[in-house]
Amino acid sequence: MNLLFIGDVVGKGGRAAVNALVPELRKKYNAQFVIVNGENAAAGNGLSESCVIELLKSADVITSGDHTWDQKGFENEIKRFDRVIRPANFRSTQPGRGYGVFPNPASGSVAVIALCGKVFMKDSASCPFETVEKILSELPSQVKTIIVDFHAEATSEKIAMAEFLDGKVTAVFGTHTHVQTSDARILANGTAAVTDVGMVGADHSVLGRSVDAVVKKFVSGMPVRLPVEENGKIRLDGAVLSYDPVSGRATDCKTFSEYFNI
Repeated sequence: MNLLFIGDVVGKGGRAAVNALVPELRKKYNAQFVIVNGENAAAGNGLSESCVIELLKSADVITSGDHTWDQKGFENEIKRFDRVIRPANFRSTQPGRGYGVFPNPASGSVAVIALCGKVFMKDSASCPFETVEKILSELPSQVKTIIVDFHAEATSEKIAMAEFLDGKVTAVFGTHTHVQTSDARILANGTAAVTDVGMVGADHSVLGRSVDAVVKKFVSGMPVRLPVEENGKIRLDGAVLSYDPVSGRATDCKTFSEYFNI
């Protein structure tokens, strides 16, 4: 079985690229399930109801990260969407859910877990290692395909999480830094890992933001508005995972990039 994981979607251009490219990518990779990180889909910061509806045209599940609550009102809107997952190690009093088990007609079911890292991250969250252990103990034993989106800044924390979960989950996909890493691999006990899948955003940008604005901020040292770069060529970064639905073990994992012109 094959599954697609798409990196952090940035702005209107990113959303357009997802809906333009993902249907063809499903066919190209014979993928039965698609997970999209929508972390920056709403004008570069967080999610909104309209963005969720747009992305769910192509995605089976949307994950998020430290910008989950950046858009006013999303704390209420998220309650309407069973297929949107916010980090599980946010406080339990926050709305939404941190994991879910979703039907996959081709292979029974897929569990999707979202976690937020702690190292260098601005928002406080509880220990992601402790949180994921608890979730795994709660999942039904018949659920073998388990995908973790680890939204974290430090590569060391991401690699440590992948090793910690080796043999316990099908794949650990890192998100948040928007730069695709060239380390897609299968670990010793059958878990696939990618330190960062990348983003869906302008190819000529700084992590999806205007080059001129970001450079000005670094050079001047002053506060500068950082608009999303919505024009030109949009790059869609993702990973295709092959796995055995009976054992839940990964058999292959490769990253890719596709392009869409606005």
